[in-house]
Amino acid sequence: MSKKMSAGRGKAGRLSLGAAVALVASAGMAVAADAPRTKRKMMPPPPVVEAPVETKLVDFAFGLRAASDYNFRGISQSDRGFSPQGYGELQLFDNFVYAGVAGYGVDLPTKPLAEIDLTAGIRPKLGPLTFDFGVIGYVYPDETQFIVDDVILTPRDTDFLEVAGKVSYTYMDSLTLGAGVFHTGDFLGSGANATYFNATAKYVIPDTILPAGFAISGEIGRYALGRVDAYLGGFELIDYTYWNAGVSYTWNNFTLDLRYHDTDLSKDECFINTTDPKGVFTGSGRSKWCSEAFVATLSVDLVASQLGIFAPAR
Repeated sequence: MSKKMSAGRGKAGRLSLGAAVALVASAGMAVAADAPRTKRKMMPPPPVVEAPVETKLVDFAFGLRAASDYNFRGISQSDRGFSPQGYGELQLFDNFVYAGVAGYGVDLPTKPLAEIDLTAGIRPKLGPLTFDFGVIGYVYPDETQFIVDDVILTPRDTDFLEVAGKVSYTYMDSLTLGAGVFHTGDFLGSGANATYFNATAKYVIPDTILPAGFAISGEIGRYALGRVDAYLGGFELIDYTYWNAGVSYTWNNFTLDLRYHDTDLSKDECFINTTDPKGVFTGSGRSKWCSEAFVATLSVDLVASQLGIFAPAR
């Protein structure tokens, strides 16, 4: 009997010990459940390092063109013939301020050596909008006044100055819309007021449709012209509408542009505005310089900073 009692006490002891362990464990779990949870500290995000903004304090754009005809606002300036062309433009403060010069091969009634355009202005930017406010000086060196049978047909000097204001809007780097106003009080030295209004559009064709580099573009404009000086006849020049449309392909720095030009001027009206020598010497009083024309232009355009000449400041 003493053995049974001892065995019973041993078993009860073992049970009591197990119950105690269980009780301690459950108490510990309860305490842990009641204890406030420690929040995991979130690491701050790494600081965003912005790329340094590159500012091109000085740059220079330049290029050459070979055109089958120099068509200026719908009127041929090269008697429907070939016109070599070139330009250079100094650009300061990310192209905010600019000054440039351009040369064109011409065949005009006063027979100048060339047309030289001198330009200067500013190009402020506001989001997708780019403005251009400037002046253009049209210079025709070494002119000879066009006089036939003692009749003065052109000014002695056809140089003139024009003020210009333009704006362009770019959407998704593919569509660019523009508008401009150009005014002079002495058109081709004739004393006539002249204001040209235009609207332009250019669309870069996605490379899912055509190979990269293709674009279509066009322009429509209206030229409002005034009365020439009395010594030239004192007559009114003819207002007219001009438009063009074309397609271009750009590969690297080369661009081939194929473009159709036309105006609503008749051949008689064109002669009044141009004094085309052919209309004088044939006695027809007519000119084809304002008629429909198809012009092909091959150009190469370069920027000094892209060639490593001007390193952008950071």
